[in-house]
Amino acid sequence: MFKLLFNIGQQLRNPSLIKHLEFLKVSEKWSLKELEAYQLEKLKELVCVAKENSPYFKRLLNQKGIVKIESLDDLKKIPITSKKELLAFNKDIHTNLELNKFFTANTSGTSGEALKFKREERADSFNRASIFRGYSWYNVKPWYKNGYFWGFNFTSSEKIKTKVLDLFQHRFRMFSYKNNELDLFVTKLQKASYLHGYSSMIYRVAKYINEHQLPKPIHLKMVKGTSEKIMDSYQAEVQKAFGLKMINEYGAAETGIIAFECPFGNMHINMEGVIVEEIENEIIVTNLQMHSFPIIRYKLGDYIKLSKTTDCKCGMKHTIIEEITGRVGNIVYGKAHEYPSLYFYYVFKNLAKINKLYLNYQISQDKKGELNIAVEQCLTNVELNLLQNELEKYFKNDMECVILHSKNIQTNSKKHKSFISTI
Repeated sequence: MFKLLFNIGQQLRNPSLIKHLEFLKVSEKWSLKELEAYQLEKLKELVCVAKENSPYFKRLLNQKGIVKIESLDDLKKIPITSKKELLAFNKDIHTNLELNKFFTANTSGTSGEALKFKREERADSFNRASIFRGYSWYNVKPWYKNGYFWGFNFTSSEKIKTKVLDLFQHRFRMFSYKNNELDLFVTKLQKASYLHGYSSMIYRVAKYINEHQLPKPIHLKMVKGTSEKIMDSYQAEVQKAFGLKMINEYGAAETGIIAFECPFGNMHINMEGVIVEEIENEIIVTNLQMHSFPIIRYKLGDYIKLSKTTDCKCGMKHTIIEEITGRVGNIVYGKAHEYPSLYFYYVFKNLAKINKLYLNYQISQDKKGELNIAVEQCLTNVELNLLQNELEKYFKNDMECVILHSKNIQTNSKKHKSFISTI
């Protein structure tokens, strides 16, 4: 029944999805040379479409004297685009292509102003097919019963609409974090095949199961975190509660799926869908499939590190993102100097790597030279000293750090932010 419901909904919404999924299951066995040849073919097509149909890119490419693309290296001739340009020139970036079917896509707006754009059915279906290919690595079909964590702030009518959509996708979720809702969700998980959504919410439910010694779901094939960074400190609770580690799906509304973690723990780039560059530790993304709103050399706003090897036991040759380290652009203000918020990533990574101290944290700054560091775990004096010493390595005497431990840092319906500044 649920397979039939899902297929009916899919055929109505994304009629080209099956064709794309079949292609992706073939291309996942390609060599790196074959993948790059496909990328070049799609890049040529994208740039041609953008130049002929997007007023913004027509001006930009003509100004730079870019006539056509001959190699993947030619991509570097095109200037980098930021969220600022996507917002300021939104109308001109859109192409004048006649689309039989398109969707209005929105970014979350958690890192600034929300972006709205049109995405054609073909690109939307390719993106969904890319996700479903990742599911296939875990023997999961999208119509299997699944638990879902996402932000919610629903009116009664929106709740009804959401429940109808969830029915078509054999999906259940929580609408509050009251204990009775949590208990009901955990009960439903007993028959679920996969669990997905905000990583901080998955962690929260895992912790609830463990603390209350509730029956552990035994049929889960995949636990997938997305939209937030998966903290190393989450994995022990998740493994204990679900018998699986939390895997990573990485992407954005404007870029589509960028990478998906394989069963051997590597984040493989969705090379058929995107080209990823690493420039000064920042990710630059080109969406190869979307023509309605071209995304070419887009500065997404994350720090990453690409792996120097494509070797993986899974056999795929798709390039690998070694780590996603955090958001770009958040500035931390000392008494005399400024620092990137990336420093926090390394502070807590070092504690985990060197001292085996895994912490969940949220840092806030309301005044220059002062930081409030909330830590979920209860810390001993030794652990407090380790954290203080690590902070001093990066900020010296330029920062007063107040550490508050045994704190609840989870939010009910929003993305978890590791650093919040009001300055």
